[in-house]
Amino acid sequence: MYVPRSPCLARGGAVTPRFDDRPHLVFWEMTKACLLACFHCRAEAQRTAAPGELSTAEGVAFIEELASLGKPRPILILTGGDCLLRADITTLVAHARSLDLPVAIAPSVTPQLTPGILSDLHGLGVKMASLSLDGAEASTHEGIRGIPGHFEATLEAIALLQRHGFRVQINTTVMRRNLDEIADIAALLQRADVNVWEVFFLINVGRGVDAEALDPRTNWDVCHLLVDAAQYGFVVRTVEAPFFRRAVAERKRANTGEPQTEFGLGETYATLRHRLRAQLGAPTASLRAPSVATRDGKGVAFVAHDGDVYPSGFLPLRLGNVRDQSFISIYRDHPLLRSIRAADFSGHCGICDYRDLCGGSRARAYASSGDALGEDSGCIHTLADRRQGARREHLAEGALPSGEI
Repeated sequence: MYVPRSPCLARGGAVTPRFDDRPHLVFWEMTKACLLACFHCRAEAQRTAAPGELSTAEGVAFIEELASLGKPRPILILTGGDCLLRADITTLVAHARSLDLPVAIAPSVTPQLTPGILSDLHGLGVKMASLSLDGAEASTHEGIRGIPGHFEATLEAIALLQRHGFRVQINTTVMRRNLDEIADIAALLQRADVNVWEVFFLINVGRGVDAEALDPRTNWDVCHLLVDAAQYGFVVRTVEAPFFRRAVAERKRANTGEPQTEFGLGETYATLRHRLRAQLGAPTASLRAPSVATRDGKGVAFVAHDGDVYPSGFLPLRLGNVRDQSFISIYRDHPLLRSIRAADFSGHCGICDYRDLCGGSRARAYASSGDALGEDSGCIHTLADRRQGARREHLAEGALPSGEI
Protein backbone atom coordinates (compact mmCIF):
# COMPACT_ATOMS: atom_id res chain seq x y z
CA MET A 1 0.00 0.00 0.00
CA TYR A 2 1.19 3.49 -0.84
CA VAL A 3 2.52 5.38 2.20
CA PRO A 4 2.89 9.12 1.51
CA ARG A 5 5.69 11.38 2.60
CA SER A 6 3.45 13.13 5.12
CA PRO A 7 1.18 10.53 6.71
CA CYS A 8 -1.51 11.62 9.12
CA LEU A 9 -2.55 9.90 12.30
CA ALA A 10 -5.95 8.33 12.63
CA ARG A 11 -7.66 7.95 15.98
CA GLY A 12 -5.59 5.58 18.11
CA GLY A 13 -2.29 6.58 16.49
CA ALA A 14 -2.42 4.34 13.40
CA VAL A 15 -0.70 5.75 10.31
CA THR A 16 -3.10 6.09 7.40
CA PRO A 17 -2.18 7.09 3.84
CA ARG A 18 -3.35 10.53 2.73
CA PHE A 19 -3.22 9.72 -0.98
CA ASP A 20 -1.82 13.16 -1.74
CA ASP A 21 0.25 12.02 -4.73
CA ARG A 22 -2.04 9.51 -6.41
CA PRO A 23 -5.44 7.91 -6.09
CA HIS A 24 -5.91 4.27 -5.17
CA LEU A 25 -8.95 3.80 -7.43
CA VAL A 26 -9.74 5.58 -10.70
CA PHE A 27 -13.19 4.97 -12.14
CA TRP A 28 -13.54 5.57 -15.87
CA GLU A 29 -17.10 5.85 -17.13
CA MET A 30 -16.22 4.58 -20.59
CA THR A 31 -19.72 5.15 -21.97
CA LYS A 32 -23.21 6.12 -20.88
CA ALA A 33 -24.68 3.41 -23.10
CA CYS A 34 -26.44 0.60 -21.22
CA LEU A 35 -29.29 -1.78 -21.98
CA LEU A 36 -30.70 -1.45 -18.44
CA ALA A 37 -32.81 1.37 -16.98
CA CYS A 38 -32.16 1.20 -13.24
CA PHE A 39 -34.26 3.81 -11.44
CA HIS A 40 -31.40 4.97 -9.18
CA CYS A 41 -28.71 5.10 -11.88
CA ARG A 42 -25.99 7.63 -11.07
CA ALA A 43 -24.98 7.87 -14.72
CA GLU A 44 -28.51 8.31 -16.06
CA ALA A 45 -27.47 5.68 -18.59
CA GLN A 46 -29.14 5.49 -21.98
CA ARG A 47 -29.54 2.99 -24.79
CA THR A 48 -26.88 4.55 -27.01
CA ALA A 49 -23.58 6.31 -26.46
CA ALA A 50 -23.67 9.97 -25.53
CA PRO A 51 -21.82 12.49 -27.72
CA GLY A 52 -18.28 13.36 -26.79
CA GLU A 53 -16.99 10.05 -25.44
CA LEU A 54 -13.21 9.84 -25.18
CA SER A 55 -11.83 8.29 -28.33
CA THR A 56 -9.58 5.25 -28.34
CA ALA A 57 -6.54 7.49 -28.77
CA GLU A 58 -7.65 9.72 -25.89
CA GLY A 59 -8.26 6.66 -23.74
CA VAL A 60 -4.77 5.40 -24.52
CA ALA A 61 -3.28 8.75 -23.50
CA PHE A 62 -5.23 8.72 -20.24
CA ILE A 63 -4.06 5.19 -19.50
CA GLU A 64 -0.46 6.12 -20.20
CA GLU A 65 -0.66 9.03 -17.77
CA LEU A 66 -1.96 6.77 -15.02
CA ALA A 67 0.78 4.23 -15.71
CA SER A 68 3.42 6.99 -15.56
CA LEU A 69 2.84 7.28 -11.82
CA GLY A 70 4.90 4.16 -11.29
CA LYS A 71 4.28 1.63 -8.56
CA PRO A 72 2.00 1.36 -6.76
CA ARG A 73 -0.13 2.32 -9.73
CA PRO A 74 -3.83 3.13 -9.27
CA ILE A 75 -6.39 0.47 -10.10
CA LEU A 76 -8.35 1.48 -13.19
CA ILE A 77 -11.99 0.42 -12.93
CA LEU A 78 -13.86 0.39 -16.25
CA THR A 79 -17.49 1.23 -15.71
CA GLY A 80 -20.38 3.00 -17.40
CA GLY A 81 -23.19 2.73 -18.47
CA ASP A 82 -21.94 -0.65 -19.56
CA CYS A 83 -18.22 -0.79 -20.29
CA LEU A 84 -18.78 -3.81 -22.55
CA LEU A 85 -20.60 -1.56 -25.01
CA ARG A 86 -17.27 0.08 -25.87
CA ALA A 87 -16.09 -1.72 -28.99
CA ASP A 88 -12.47 -0.91 -28.12
CA ILE A 89 -12.50 -2.26 -24.58
CA THR A 90 -10.06 -5.10 -25.30
CA THR A 91 -7.70 -2.72 -27.11
CA LEU A 92 -7.68 -0.36 -24.14
CA VAL A 93 -7.33 -3.14 -21.57
CA ALA A 94 -4.47 -4.69 -23.53
CA HIS A 95 -2.64 -1.37 -23.56
CA ALA A 96 -3.20 -0.83 -19.83
CA ARG A 97 -1.95 -4.29 -18.97
CA SER A 98 1.11 -3.87 -21.23
CA LEU A 99 2.01 -0.94 -18.96
CA ASP A 100 1.35 -3.00 -15.82
CA LEU A 101 -1.68 -0.90 -14.90
CA PRO A 102 -4.18 -2.99 -12.88
CA VAL A 103 -7.66 -3.11 -14.44
CA ALA A 104 -11.02 -4.24 -13.09
CA ILE A 105 -14.37 -4.22 -14.87
CA ALA A 106 -17.88 -3.29 -13.74
CA PRO A 107 -20.15 -4.53 -16.55
CA SER A 108 -23.92 -4.72 -16.64
CA VAL A 109 -25.68 -8.08 -16.76
CA THR A 110 -26.93 -8.02 -20.33
CA PRO A 111 -26.40 -10.15 -23.46
CA GLN A 112 -23.08 -8.30 -23.87
CA LEU A 113 -21.65 -10.34 -20.98
CA THR A 114 -20.54 -13.34 -23.00
CA PRO A 115 -18.03 -16.16 -22.44
CA GLY A 116 -16.01 -14.81 -25.36
CA ILE A 117 -15.45 -11.31 -23.99
CA LEU A 118 -14.79 -12.66 -20.49
CA SER A 119 -12.22 -15.10 -21.86
CA ASP A 120 -10.51 -12.27 -23.75
CA LEU A 121 -10.43 -9.89 -20.77
CA HIS A 122 -9.24 -12.51 -18.30
CA GLY A 123 -6.57 -13.57 -20.75
CA LEU A 124 -5.35 -9.97 -20.84
CA GLY A 125 -4.95 -9.99 -17.07
CA VAL A 126 -8.24 -8.63 -15.70
CA LYS A 127 -8.87 -10.58 -12.51
CA MET A 128 -11.73 -8.72 -10.80
CA ALA A 129 -15.26 -8.00 -11.97
CA SER A 130 -18.17 -6.43 -10.15
CA LEU A 131 -21.88 -6.92 -10.75
CA SER A 132 -24.91 -5.32 -9.14
CA LEU A 133 -27.46 -7.24 -7.08
CA ASP A 134 -30.05 -5.19 -5.22
CA GLY A 135 -32.36 -7.79 -3.74
CA ALA A 136 -32.51 -11.32 -2.41
CA GLU A 137 -35.80 -11.81 -4.26
CA ALA A 138 -36.40 -11.47 -7.98
CA SER A 139 -39.25 -9.02 -7.46
CA THR A 140 -37.08 -6.63 -5.47
CA HIS A 141 -34.00 -6.74 -7.71
CA GLU A 142 -36.00 -6.54 -10.92
CA GLY A 143 -38.17 -3.73 -9.56
CA ILE A 144 -34.96 -1.72 -9.17
CA ARG A 145 -33.19 -2.85 -12.33
CA GLY A 146 -36.20 -2.64 -14.61
CA ILE A 147 -35.63 -5.92 -16.50
CA PRO A 148 -37.79 -9.08 -16.04
CA GLY A 149 -35.64 -12.18 -15.47
CA HIS A 150 -32.62 -10.09 -14.46
CA PHE A 151 -32.33 -11.67 -11.00
CA GLU A 152 -31.65 -15.16 -12.32
CA ALA A 153 -29.48 -13.72 -15.06
CA THR A 154 -27.33 -12.03 -12.41
CA LEU A 155 -26.90 -15.26 -10.43
CA GLU A 156 -25.91 -17.01 -13.67
CA ALA A 157 -23.47 -14.18 -14.44
CA ILE A 158 -21.77 -14.65 -11.06
CA ALA A 159 -21.21 -18.31 -11.87
CA LEU A 160 -20.05 -17.43 -15.41
CA LEU A 161 -17.43 -15.01 -14.09
CA GLN A 162 -16.20 -17.54 -11.58
CA ARG A 163 -15.88 -20.22 -14.27
CA HIS A 164 -13.67 -17.83 -16.23
CA GLY A 165 -11.40 -17.27 -13.24
CA PHE A 166 -12.61 -13.86 -12.08
CA ARG A 167 -12.83 -12.82 -8.47
CA VAL A 168 -16.35 -11.48 -8.07
CA GLN A 169 -17.50 -8.36 -6.26
CA ILE A 170 -21.21 -7.72 -5.78
CA ASN A 171 -22.45 -4.15 -5.49
CA THR A 172 -25.70 -3.54 -3.61
CA THR A 173 -27.38 -0.17 -3.18
CA VAL A 174 -29.19 -0.20 0.16
CA MET A 175 -32.43 1.79 0.27
CA ARG A 176 -35.89 1.63 1.80
CA ARG A 177 -37.25 -0.82 -0.74
CA ASN A 178 -34.59 -3.49 -0.09
CA LEU A 179 -33.61 -2.79 3.52
CA ASP A 180 -35.43 -5.86 4.87
CA GLU A 181 -33.48 -8.11 2.48
CA ILE A 182 -29.94 -6.94 3.31
CA ALA A 183 -29.20 -9.91 5.58
CA ASP A 184 -30.70 -12.27 2.99
CA ILE A 185 -28.45 -10.79 0.30
CA ALA A 186 -25.44 -11.40 2.54
CA ALA A 187 -26.45 -15.03 2.99
CA LEU A 188 -26.99 -15.44 -0.77
CA LEU A 189 -23.52 -14.06 -1.51
CA GLN A 190 -21.86 -16.26 1.09
CA ARG A 191 -23.42 -19.33 -0.48
CA ALA A 192 -22.39 -18.15 -3.96
CA ASP A 193 -18.76 -17.86 -2.80
CA VAL A 194 -18.56 -14.16 -3.72
CA ASN A 195 -15.25 -12.50 -2.78
CA VAL A 196 -16.30 -8.92 -2.02
CA TRP A 197 -19.58 -7.25 -1.09
CA GLU A 198 -19.63 -3.49 -1.66
CA VAL A 199 -22.69 -1.77 -0.24
CA PHE A 200 -23.66 1.63 -1.66
CA PHE A 201 -25.58 4.00 0.59
CA LEU A 202 -27.92 5.99 -1.61
CA ILE A 203 -27.03 9.54 -2.62
CA ASN A 204 -29.78 11.51 -4.32
CA VAL A 205 -28.12 12.07 -7.70
CA GLY A 206 -29.03 11.05 -11.24
CA ARG A 207 -32.19 8.96 -11.41
CA GLY A 208 -31.87 8.39 -7.63
CA VAL A 209 -33.05 11.95 -6.91
CA ASP A 210 -36.56 10.92 -5.92
CA ALA A 211 -35.57 7.74 -4.11
CA GLU A 212 -35.70 7.53 -0.33
CA ALA A 213 -32.32 7.19 1.33
CA LEU A 214 -32.04 5.75 4.84
CA ASP A 215 -32.10 7.97 7.91
CA PRO A 216 -28.95 8.30 10.08
CA ARG A 217 -30.03 5.82 12.75
CA THR A 218 -30.86 3.19 10.14
CA ASN A 219 -27.55 3.84 8.39
CA TRP A 220 -25.76 3.10 11.67
CA ASP A 221 -27.78 -0.08 12.25
CA VAL A 222 -26.95 -1.27 8.73
CA CYS A 223 -23.24 -0.51 9.23
CA HIS A 224 -23.17 -2.76 12.28
CA LEU A 225 -25.03 -5.48 10.39
CA LEU A 226 -22.31 -5.21 7.73
CA VAL A 227 -19.65 -5.68 10.42
CA ASP A 228 -21.42 -8.94 11.29
CA ALA A 229 -21.64 -9.95 7.63
CA ALA A 230 -17.89 -9.37 7.21
CA GLN A 231 -17.30 -12.35 9.50
CA TYR A 232 -18.59 -14.96 7.06
CA GLY A 233 -15.64 -15.26 4.69
CA PHE A 234 -16.03 -12.36 2.25
CA VAL A 235 -14.76 -8.79 2.34
CA VAL A 236 -17.31 -6.06 3.04
CA ARG A 237 -16.81 -2.46 1.91
CA THR A 238 -19.09 0.54 1.64
CA VAL A 239 -19.51 3.45 -0.76
CA GLU A 240 -20.72 6.82 0.57
CA ALA A 241 -20.83 5.41 4.09
CA PRO A 242 -17.31 5.97 5.42
CA PHE A 243 -18.73 5.86 8.93
CA PHE A 244 -18.72 2.09 8.41
CA ARG A 245 -15.00 2.29 9.21
CA ARG A 246 -15.89 3.89 12.53
CA ALA A 247 -18.27 1.01 13.26
CA VAL A 248 -15.51 -1.48 12.45
CA ALA A 249 -12.97 0.32 14.64
CA GLU A 250 -15.34 0.62 17.60
CA ARG A 251 -16.48 -2.99 17.35
CA LYS A 252 -12.87 -4.18 17.33
CA ARG A 253 -12.09 -2.17 20.44
CA ALA A 254 -15.26 -3.18 22.26
CA ASN A 255 -14.77 -6.87 21.49
CA THR A 256 -18.30 -7.62 22.65
CA GLY A 257 -20.79 -10.16 21.47
CA GLU A 258 -23.71 -7.81 22.18
CA PRO A 259 -23.27 -4.77 19.93
CA GLN A 260 -26.93 -3.80 20.17
CA THR A 261 -26.58 -2.96 23.84
CA GLU A 262 -23.01 -1.68 23.63
CA PHE A 263 -23.76 0.78 20.81
CA GLY A 264 -27.43 1.52 21.42
CA LEU A 265 -28.51 0.00 18.12
CA GLY A 266 -32.14 -0.16 17.09
CA GLU A 267 -34.70 -2.69 15.96
CA THR A 268 -33.45 -2.60 12.39
CA TYR A 269 -30.12 -4.02 13.52
CA ALA A 270 -31.75 -6.59 15.81
CA THR A 271 -34.05 -7.83 13.06
CA LEU A 272 -31.37 -8.01 10.39
CA ARG A 273 -28.86 -9.70 12.70
CA HIS A 274 -31.47 -12.34 13.61
CA ARG A 275 -32.13 -13.01 9.92
CA LEU A 276 -28.42 -13.27 9.18
CA ARG A 277 -27.76 -15.76 11.96
CA ALA A 278 -30.89 -17.76 11.18
CA GLN A 279 -29.46 -18.44 7.73
CA LEU A 280 -25.70 -18.63 8.33
CA GLY A 281 -25.35 -19.42 12.03
CA ALA A 282 -22.71 -17.81 14.22
CA PRO A 283 -19.82 -16.01 12.45
CA THR A 284 -17.37 -18.42 10.91
CA ALA A 285 -14.36 -16.24 10.02
CA SER A 286 -12.30 -13.29 11.17
CA LEU A 287 -13.55 -9.81 10.38
CA ARG A 288 -12.76 -8.80 6.78
CA ALA A 289 -13.44 -5.07 6.39
CA PRO A 290 -10.64 -2.87 4.99
CA SER A 291 -9.85 0.26 6.96
CA VAL A 292 -8.06 2.27 4.24
CA ALA A 293 -9.32 5.82 4.73
CA THR A 294 -10.44 6.67 1.21
CA ARG A 295 -13.35 8.94 0.35
CA ASP A 296 -14.58 11.08 -2.55
CA GLY A 297 -11.46 12.88 -3.76
CA LYS A 298 -9.12 11.11 -1.34
CA GLY A 299 -7.74 7.98 -2.93
CA VAL A 300 -10.71 7.99 -5.32
CA ALA A 301 -11.30 9.87 -8.57
CA PHE A 302 -13.84 9.58 -11.37
CA VAL A 303 -13.46 10.33 -15.08
CA ALA A 304 -16.70 10.75 -17.01
CA HIS A 305 -17.38 9.55 -20.55
CA ASP A 306 -16.36 12.94 -21.96
CA GLY A 307 -13.16 13.26 -19.92
CA ASP A 308 -14.51 15.49 -17.15
CA VAL A 309 -12.90 14.70 -13.79
CA TYR A 310 -14.89 14.51 -10.53
CA PRO A 311 -14.02 13.59 -6.93
CA SER A 312 -16.32 10.56 -7.38
CA GLY A 313 -19.25 9.46 -9.47
CA PHE A 314 -21.61 10.71 -6.79
CA LEU A 315 -20.14 14.19 -6.27
CA PRO A 316 -21.06 16.27 -9.35
CA LEU A 317 -18.41 18.97 -9.01
CA ARG A 318 -16.34 19.20 -12.19
CA LEU A 319 -12.62 19.62 -11.50
CA GLY A 320 -11.23 19.73 -15.05
CA ASN A 321 -10.98 17.57 -18.15
CA VAL A 322 -8.31 15.10 -19.24
CA ARG A 323 -8.52 16.39 -22.81
CA ASP A 324 -6.81 19.65 -21.90
CA GLN A 325 -5.38 19.10 -18.42
CA SER A 326 -3.16 16.58 -16.71
CA PHE A 327 -5.26 14.16 -14.68
CA ILE A 328 -2.44 13.83 -12.16
CA SER A 329 -2.22 17.61 -11.72
CA ILE A 330 -5.98 17.87 -11.27
CA TYR A 331 -5.92 15.19 -8.60
CA ARG A 332 -2.90 16.56 -6.75
CA ASP A 333 -3.53 20.28 -6.98
CA HIS A 334 -7.24 21.06 -7.13
CA PRO A 335 -8.12 23.11 -4.02
CA LEU A 336 -11.25 21.08 -3.24
CA LEU A 337 -9.36 17.78 -3.30
CA ARG A 338 -6.57 19.21 -1.17
CA SER A 339 -9.15 20.30 1.41
CA ILE A 340 -10.85 16.92 1.32
CA ARG A 341 -7.58 15.09 1.88
CA ALA A 342 -6.68 17.48 4.71
CA ALA A 343 -10.05 16.71 6.37
CA ASP A 344 -10.75 20.45 6.33
CA PHE A 345 -14.46 20.09 7.05
CA SER A 346 -17.10 22.21 8.75
CA GLY A 347 -19.80 21.15 11.18
CA HIS A 348 -19.51 17.90 13.09
CA CYS A 349 -17.23 16.29 10.51
CA GLY A 350 -14.64 19.02 11.18
CA ILE A 351 -14.40 18.25 14.91
CA CYS A 352 -15.01 14.51 14.89
CA ASP A 353 -12.26 12.22 16.21
CA TYR A 354 -12.83 10.13 13.06
CA ARG A 355 -12.55 13.02 10.58
CA ASP A 356 -9.69 11.28 8.76
CA LEU A 357 -10.55 7.60 9.12
CA CYS A 358 -14.14 8.42 8.15
CA GLY A 359 -14.46 12.03 7.04
CA GLY A 360 -18.09 11.64 6.08
CA SER A 361 -19.57 11.29 2.62
CA ARG A 362 -18.57 14.39 0.69
CA ALA A 363 -21.25 13.57 -1.89
CA ARG A 364 -24.01 13.45 0.71
CA ALA A 365 -22.76 16.65 2.34
CA TYR A 366 -22.98 18.38 -1.05
CA ALA A 367 -26.38 16.86 -1.91
CA SER A 368 -27.89 17.99 1.39
CA SER A 369 -26.28 21.42 1.84
CA GLY A 370 -24.49 22.42 -1.35
CA ASP A 371 -21.18 22.35 0.55
CA ALA A 372 -18.86 19.46 -0.31
CA LEU A 373 -16.84 20.24 2.83
CA GLY A 374 -19.87 20.31 5.10
CA GLU A 375 -21.07 17.70 7.54
CA ASP A 376 -22.53 14.37 6.47
CA SER A 377 -26.27 14.47 7.14
CA GLY A 378 -26.48 10.68 6.96
CA CYS A 379 -24.24 10.10 10.00
CA ILE A 380 -25.90 9.41 13.35
CA HIS A 381 -23.01 11.12 15.14
CA THR A 382 -23.66 14.33 13.21
CA LEU A 383 -27.30 14.06 14.28
CA ALA A 384 -26.31 13.47 17.90
CA ASP A 385 -23.94 16.44 17.83
CA ARG A 386 -26.70 18.68 16.51
CA ARG A 387 -29.10 17.50 19.21
CA GLN A 388 -26.50 17.98 21.89
CA GLY A 389 -25.99 21.53 20.65
CA ALA A 390 -29.73 22.17 20.81
CA ARG A 391 -29.82 20.74 24.33
CA ARG A 392 -27.01 23.04 25.43
CA GLU A 393 -28.86 26.04 24.02
CA HIS A 394 -32.03 25.07 25.87
CA LEU A 395 -30.13 24.61 29.10
CA ALA A 396 -28.44 27.99 28.66
CA GLU A 397 -31.91 29.51 28.36
CA GLY A 398 -33.00 27.75 31.54
CA ALA A 399 -35.34 25.31 29.83
CA LEU A 400 -35.22 21.60 29.20
CA PRO A 401 -35.41 20.33 25.61
CA SER A 402 -38.41 18.25 24.66
CA GLY A 403 -37.44 14.58 24.60
CA GLU A 404 -34.14 12.87 25.27
CA ILE A 405 -31.10 12.96 23.08
